[in-house]
Amino acid sequence: MQRFTISLDDGLALEFDQLIADKGYINRSEAVRDLLRSALGSATLDTAPRKGKAAWCVANVSYVYDHHERTVTSRVLDLQHDHHDLVITTLHTHLDHDHCLETVVLRGPTAAVQACAEQLVALRGVRHGNVHMVPLDATGERHAHGTAGAHTHHKPRN
Repeated sequence: MQRFTISLDDGLALEFDQLIADKGYINRSEAVRDLLRSALGSATLDTAPRKGKAAWCVANVSYVYDHHERTVTSRVLDLQHDHHDLVITTLHTHLDHDHCLETVVLRGPTAAVQACAEQLVALRGVRHGNVHMVPLDATGERHAHGTAGAHTHHKPRN
C-alpha cells in the first residue's frame, strides 16, 4: 500500500468531512479510495477502444414514465427489442396510478451500450432518466467452462 499527502483549503476539507459523515465512510482514506475508483472507472469508459480503455461495459439505465402515454411504452419496448443483444434484463415497477419506473441492465461494447442507454432516456415521454455505466476488464464475450462441473442437458426419454 502506498501513502500520499494532499492539502485542502479549510472550506473544502469541511465539505469533504461532511460527505464522509453523510455517506458513512469510516475515514478519509476510504472516501478518497472510493472517489479514485469512481473517477478511474469513468475514465476507462471511452467509445473508442484504446490501450487502457474499456471496450466493454455494463450499464444500469433507470427512468420514469407515465404509463397512460401508450406511445412511450411502445417506443421503450421497440428500442429494447432493437437492441436485444445488449439488454440483459429489465425491471418494471409501478410507482403510483400514473407512473412507472423501469430499470434496464445492458452489457456489450461500450459505444453501443452508451448509445442505447442515451436513446432510452431521451425517448419522448421518458422522465428522470439516469445512466450508470461500469467498465469491464474482459472483452465481455461469453466463454466456455471446462468439463469439470459442466452442466449437461438431456432430452427427455419417451
